Amino acid sequence: MSQSPGEGEPLAEGTLVSHLLELRDRLLRSVIAVVICFVPLAFFQNELFTLVARPLIDKLPAGTSLIATSVVSPFMAPLKLSLMGAIFLAMPFILFQVWGFVAPGLYKRERRFAAPLVVSSIVLFYVGVAFAYYVVFPLMFQFLASTTPAGVKMMTDIANYLDFVLLLFMAFGIAFEMPVAVVLLVATGLVKLEVLTRNRGYVILGIFIIAAFLTPPDAVSQSFMAVPMYLLYELGIVFARMIQKSRGTPATATES
Repeated sequence: MSQSPGEGEPLAEGTLVSHLLELRDRLLRSVIAVVICFVPLAFFQNELFTLVARPLIDKLPAGTSLIATSVVSPFMAPLKLSLMGAIFLAMPFILFQVWGFVAPGLYKRERRFAAPLVVSSIVLFYVGVAFAYYVVFPLMFQFLASTTPAGVKMMTDIANYLDFVLLLFMAFGIAFEMPVAVVLLVATGLVKLEVLTRNRGYVILGIFIIAAFLTPPDAVSQSFMAVPMYLLYELGIVFARMIQKSRGTPATATES
């Protein structure tokens, strides 16, 4: 019995619809998770903002404070921070939903390889944010406050401060993903491990250039981003070399 060319189309269409429905459900779950995290944070939005602003408040000269130059800033800035904090807290669940949508299309070996990368990328992002808050911010704000010219009071707008710290949180979080990026480049074959080890000088130069763009114009902040990035780059090379050796062992045994 002959089969017409169009008989296979309903199956493909049904598969596409099922994927779209699953994508909708996972997006909805992610939004619900963000809302659940946002509601309690919104009740304590002022306390949350004070916590995030504490590194600068502690370094401000006596008689100065943060200010609000817009009428709605005292309400909108903490509310915006609550929303970003909700996304920050819900990120593991969001990435779990992404993983649940993508994982069925991967081979078993790829799932074993990708799962540790997803977990490590989440942990490293949080470590980068914590490093920025507890280490970089106090030193950076101390330096910036000490360079204020005579006759000038350092009184930062809360909206500008929030945008500034969110940018640095994102920058340090992404910077700490360096080992994951190195492992992915080597594992996918886009870059050979020998190339990464041979061109360390160019990597150091590029890291310092990136840090100069992402941090304030002072050597302290730039170094506090560039040095950990390079150490994490070396850590990524170590992990990539371990993965290559683990892949090479079975192949050698099979050939022998």
